[in-house]
Amino acid sequence: MSNDDQYGGGSGSGSSGYGEIGGTGQTRTRLPESPSDPYGPPRRTPRASRSLVTVVGVVVLLIAAIAFANQSGDTPTTPSTDTPPTPATTQATGTHPVDAKNGTIPKGFAHDEQGAQSAAANYAVALGSDLMFKKNSRHALVDGIYAPDAAARLKGPQDDAYSVSFLAKLGLDANGNPPQDSTFVTRTVPVGTRVDGYSPTSAKISVWCTGLIGMSGPKSTDPVRTLWRTWTFDLAWAGDDWKVSSDASHDGPAPVPGDVPASTSDDISKATKEFGGFTYAR
Repeated sequence: MSNDDQYGGGSGSGSSGYGEIGGTGQTRTRLPESPSDPYGPPRRTPRASRSLVTVVGVVVLLIAAIAFANQSGDTPTTPSTDTPPTPATTQATGTHPVDAKNGTIPKGFAHDEQGAQSAAANYAVALGSDLMFKKNSRHALVDGIYAPDAAARLKGPQDDAYSVSFLAKLGLDANGNPPQDSTFVTRTVPVGTRVDGYSPTSAKISVWCTGLIGMSGPKSTDPVRTLWRTWTFDLAWAGDDWKVSSDASHDGPAPVPGDVPASTSDDISKATKEFGGFTYAR
């Protein structure tokens, strides 16, 4: 900026707001780089301060953006205060599934906690099947699952329990057969197992399971329904396998029923025939 009169003229007056120097009529220009200006601090100093604040602000934003980008990667870090998750108890396990059977029952379970759990789960499946409703197949199951003394002790009471009147309430005849054009459904599905006690010679295993039971057919008065049960087995290591010495069961725990509409009797019969039950659990 020069001192010629193109920015106010050589005859500027006091009303211009810039004042006159020595009556010459020339307008005095305040230069910001002059530290000895007698008229006060340079006018551009505030602008320099604002620029400095802006620069600092931009730097802070950049640092924050970089930090956010580092935290939003595909591998977030786990806070040091969090407890690492343990493997899910429902995760599939098994050192090696058994490949031998005693009739329809798997046998040759491992001589450890896992083998005891597998044995208990499979025994629950077998004891909850329709084979228990026919005398000959029931005796075969009991002989294969229970220790010899326990099997001998159970057969009589079980025969009394599966009486003709009891079978009739389920829609079965005296031999445990359903009516023509009807399907008797009874299945047990283990949900999980729990070790209540273990030693190399004995184990106490609880099996939480769900199941189906009922008659599917056009004239059925006992429709197929779900049930929930906890079955506890006292096992003994006998020879080369786990055998049941005693067992007990109670209802539940049962979840809240879902809102899935009940299927028709024909759909249940079809599904029972199309979907075979499991022969080996855990």
